[in-house]
Amino acid sequence: MKILVTGGAGFIGSHYVRTLAHRGGPAITVLDKLTYAGNLANLDSARGHFTFVQGDICDTALVAELVAEHDEVVHFAAESHVDRSIENAAEFVRTNVTGTQTLLDAAVRSGLKSFVHVSTDEVYGSIAVGSWPETDPLRPNSPYAASKAAGDLLALAYHRTHGLDVRVTRCSNNYGHHHFPEKVIPLFITNLLDGKKVPLYGDGLNVRDWLHIDDHVRGIELVRTAGRPGEVYNIGGGTELSNKELTALLLTACGADWDMVDFVEDRKGHDRRYSVDCTKICTELGYLPGKDFATGLAETVAWYRENRSWWEPLRERAALGVG
Repeated sequence: MKILVTGGAGFIGSHYVRTLAHRGGPAITVLDKLTYAGNLANLDSARGHFTFVQGDICDTALVAELVAEHDEVVHFAAESHVDRSIENAAEFVRTNVTGTQTLLDAAVRSGLKSFVHVSTDEVYGSIAVGSWPETDPLRPNSPYAASKAAGDLLALAYHRTHGLDVRVTRCSNNYGHHHFPEKVIPLFITNLLDGKKVPLYGDGLNVRDWLHIDDHVRGIELVRTAGRPGEVYNIGGGTELSNKELTALLLTACGADWDMVDFVEDRKGHDRRYSVDCTKICTELGYLPGKDFATGLAETVAWYRENRSWWEPLRERAALGVG
């Protein structure tokens, strides 16, 4: 069994590769463009367990060659930061839509065994009460979410049109170690560790469900190994917090007070609340989140405190936005 992992040097993709490598899993090839958020250092502990190819998922010839050499694709590669998509949507459309289509075309031509498309709960839009099942319509509100929704629909269309074994996952907000410091948790932690203020959008009452990368990767593997072709599976963490509640926890964990918080103008089109219904993956595949948030957050803060050599160069390399 040979698996091609796109975006395998990023936050979630690299943890997927490390997890499979440490358990002695199948042969892995990582395809990553190494944009600002891709970092080969994320894969240091998996050295010797994968083959690395630097390249673009929009490169038709390269993608065709690689996909033909593999049995399965797990597709993480994406532009994912909402603020960046608001400023410039073009790269999000290129990577998340055209890149996904390029991979799907190659998969059909090669007779690929299965294609796992990793997506996000943001494709559903915003929900005031309750939780989204996988059958809810997609109502994305940001250019990022719209580009991911387009990728989802393309992947499912290739299943229906070509019979390609496509499985789509939609996760809630991820957190954990090796997270590029532009998203809210690593941005706030690294700012506070440096004695800098943190920017909190609007009234801070936007609500997110938090999912540790250990649980996300476990859910993806359940879908890859036991999921049904043509199906969508929500993966959640079971911990809903407002951004203000999250900020309070991060302040405490970093030994800071509310005078380190700047309330800033709200993001354009900022979704108020996300919440996925995980009944399907729990019932069908036996998934349950295993990492309680208090433990996961403490471990995450400790990791950033102990690994300045990883994140300090990244902050210097990229102009960071609000998470």
